[in-house]
Amino acid sequence: MYSMFTSTIAAISTPHGKGGIAVIRVSGDEAIQICEKFVYPVSKKDLSSLPSNCAVPVNIMYENGILLDTGIVSVFRSPKSFTGEDTVEISCHGGIVVTQEVLSRALACGAVMAGPGEFTRRAFSSGKISLSQAEAIGNIIDAKSAGSIILSNRNAQGQLSKYTDKIYNEAKNVLSEVYAETDFPDEGLSSMSKEEMRERVEIIVHELESLISTYETGKAVVEGIPTVICGKPNTGKSTLLNLLCREDRAIVTDIAGTTRDVITESVVCGNVTLNISDTAGIRETADEVESEGVRRSLKQMEKSDLLICVFESVSYDENDEIILRKAKEMQNQGATVLIVINKIDLNDNPDETHFKDFSNIIKISTKNDSYYGTISEAINKLYMCEQLSDISSPVLTNARQKANAEKALNSAKGALTALKESSIDVAGTELEGVMTSLGELDGRQVGIEIVDDIFSRFCVGK
Repeated sequence: MYSMFTSTIAAISTPHGKGGIAVIRVSGDEAIQICEKFVYPVSKKDLSSLPSNCAVPVNIMYENGILLDTGIVSVFRSPKSFTGEDTVEISCHGGIVVTQEVLSRALACGAVMAGPGEFTRRAFSSGKISLSQAEAIGNIIDAKSAGSIILSNRNAQGQLSKYTDKIYNEAKNVLSEVYAETDFPDEGLSSMSKEEMRERVEIIVHELESLISTYETGKAVVEGIPTVICGKPNTGKSTLLNLLCREDRAIVTDIAGTTRDVITESVVCGNVTLNISDTAGIRETADEVESEGVRRSLKQMEKSDLLICVFESVSYDENDEIILRKAKEMQNQGATVLIVINKIDLNDNPDETHFKDFSNIIKISTKNDSYYGTISEAINKLYMCEQLSDISSPVLTNARQKANAEKALNSAKGALTALKESSIDVAGTELEGVMTSLGELDGRQVGIEIVDDIFSRFCVGK
């Protein structure tokens, strides 16, 4: 692990604004000594004499001895703290000015202002948490749904780290046997036959494939799925958006072509986060403005992972054909397509033969709020998010994790091929690749640029 931290840092760790309490966090080698200069326990004891992991009432003082505020202070000593350093947390009244004044006292007494995510970064640097745990902490803070909290908490508790540690150690054990075979071929130092090596690497391949398969679920719950609602004019696309948002987000009229541009919204549907774009109705038109809206709609479909294609139960025409052709093209390129047959209050037995190339079809009436459950259940099933509490395996939640897992898988497959072809030295190189990729995934061998990027997304104070 690297360490780039020498100063004692301070920041407000609660949201800025007016509230009941606020917390100012101070962390570093001189945290206790700095806080002793302006924080005085009511018991008259020195702050440095207080036992770790306890909270005591204190007076917080200005430099001239005038009372600034009263509050509660907790002391956490290295290495048994979140950051691994001595840490003091000051809870004061949550006014905007008083909170800033307490922070200013910490800075005046020797602390420096913390950068974004620096407390969590110090925890990572000191080996208290892995990189995936740090990412999970950020996901908890940014969570848009209860499902995101469930998955993120599992990774924050180290579920993903433990799983990748297990694979890493399996690769390391096989690699040590490969080294024994290649470096000392005549000494018989390897305790593992080539067949046993292949079996062990096959297990690694299977474990990595299982891990990678969880990404669609993790992305759907934590990051969100780029989604487009598309259809010809007046099929109920905007009404569907309003149903998913549980509020009137889009203008709805009986006039075809009301939506002329792309409307975007992030909503939670069941356990899935949808980053939705409601598009202009797709049809042949001579209207210049509407034509531009149609062009943007088709372009938006190409950028989305989930297409919710809306059709009427009472009609089907050449404009619907345009949408279906585009949907089939995108499905062939890997997008997920959900066919929504709307207005079943007008026809509860619509013709579904047009949709024979699609397996995900639901029939609803967007004007009826009770159909929200129908569409949320369908979307949950698409991403295997029906019961998150039933998911026992670790889940990848971002593209960086998936990319590293895929690199590890490719190397593992390369090692397996090499062992089958008796190219044991090549197998060793590939197994080193497995370990490198897993090290990048969880922070053992990660580059400083990646670490900088991850922690730059955190708020100051975390």
